[in-house]
Amino acid sequence: MGRAYSIDLRERVVAAVESGGLSCHRAAAQFGVGVSTAIRWVGRLRKTGSVAPSKIGGYKPRAIAGEHRTWLLARIKERDFTLQGLVAELAERGLKVDYRSVWTFVHDEKFSFKKKRGGWRARPS
Repeated sequence: MGRAYSIDLRERVVAAVESGGLSCHRAAAQFGVGVSTAIRWVGRLRKTGSVAPSKIGGYKPRAIAGEHRTWLLARIKERDFTLQGLVAELAERGLKVDYRSVWTFVHDEKFSFKKKRGGWRARPS
């Protein structure tokens, strides 16, 4: 995983643009960073008042938890399901989640619905 540039470098680039009269392109070339990086740093300073980097990574809690988790477990055990169907049912209950979130939940809970293998058909000759 990449690391953020130092705050010192960020401050020098932004200071060159803000008070030094340099363009973002010129400041980026002078300090050896990408043009888009310099533009983002200046934008971040104007928006938040700081050039400090945002938090990288971290724990993101599961979207399907609490009452929704309990309901979904009961629903899965009750009858057959499709992931898209579960997404729609959760939306009706007020929880908007992505298809991938439901897939992850079903996978983590060790549920899956497999089609039964059909009988062997004679192959045409």
